[in-house]
Amino acid sequence: MLDTPTHETAAASAQVPVLSLADQARDPAAFAAAFGGSFERFGFAIVADHGVPQDLIDRAWSETEALFALPEEEKRGYFVEGGGGARGYTPFKTEIAKDAKHVDLKEFWHVGRELPEGHRFEGQMARNIWPARPEGFKDTFVELFAAFDRAGDRLLSAIALHLGLDAHWFDPAVKDGNSVLRLLHYPPIPVDAEGVRAGAHEDINLITLLLGAEEAGLELLDRDSGEWLAIKPPEGAMVVNVGDMLQRLTNHVMPSTTHRVVNPAPERRGHSRYSMPFFLHPAPDFLIETLPQTITAENPNRYPTPITAHDYLHERLVEIGLIKK
Repeated sequence: MLDTPTHETAAASAQVPVLSLADQARDPAAFAAAFGGSFERFGFAIVADHGVPQDLIDRAWSETEALFALPEEEKRGYFVEGGGGARGYTPFKTEIAKDAKHVDLKEFWHVGRELPEGHRFEGQMARNIWPARPEGFKDTFVELFAAFDRAGDRLLSAIALHLGLDAHWFDPAVKDGNSVLRLLHYPPIPVDAEGVRAGAHEDINLITLLLGAEEAGLELLDRDSGEWLAIKPPEGAMVVNVGDMLQRLTNHVMPSTTHRVVNPAPERRGHSRYSMPFFLHPAPDFLIETLPQTITAENPNRYPTPITAHDYLHERLVEIGLIKK
């Protein structure tokens, strides 16, 4: 199944429910149950009314397209050799999914948290790299990063309630978290291209908030059926999924689901695809330790040895080729 990533074999749309984050204020417990239930079943949820302003999103799309339209030599001037892709530009065909045969057909740009001088994490979180153009790029993406942060806090609050924790349990974990906003460009591809836009993989972080999945291609591997299911959110909605850190924290009660971005049908291969995932990470010193309430006789503790978020991230970046051993 994993070896046939073609648009033509994609299954019908997954029945991932579309939830409204606006419902959270009215009934936090009901929203938490619906959101947590979707995570437990699919490892994914679709969230409308997420609170990220549409005019800000439109501005971000425009500047993302302008960024990737820059000359190759100019973009490569923002690539940090040996930097693990932490900030700035990562060229086409650099990242590879774990155990994949071919590199992904994509290029991307990373924006991280802006830290004040002398911050305790400045040795573990790289400084941002800002391009000279397009004009206004920094202001737009600092603002968008903050908007994603706010939406992420609300979603983590729902997860906490669903797990029987205090609604603010994640607040100290993600304060000054090592989150990354990735601007992704999948260029037009030839019909005979080797590999896919993004090979089958799981995300590393706590949760991922994704804009841009309205353009076809995103699929998840359904554990119940073993089939690839297409994710097709309504326009403006956000796709949210479980990352490996949350899977580990919850002892797989919330599973990190394998997903990919398949190549489009032949008539769409001349078109670029853009997306904007926000990989929400805890602070580097957060200890990922199995939550006691997720350990049962039927689900014994898979991870008796805790690990810091920083060490876990480093292990995984080596696996996907962004950091060389």
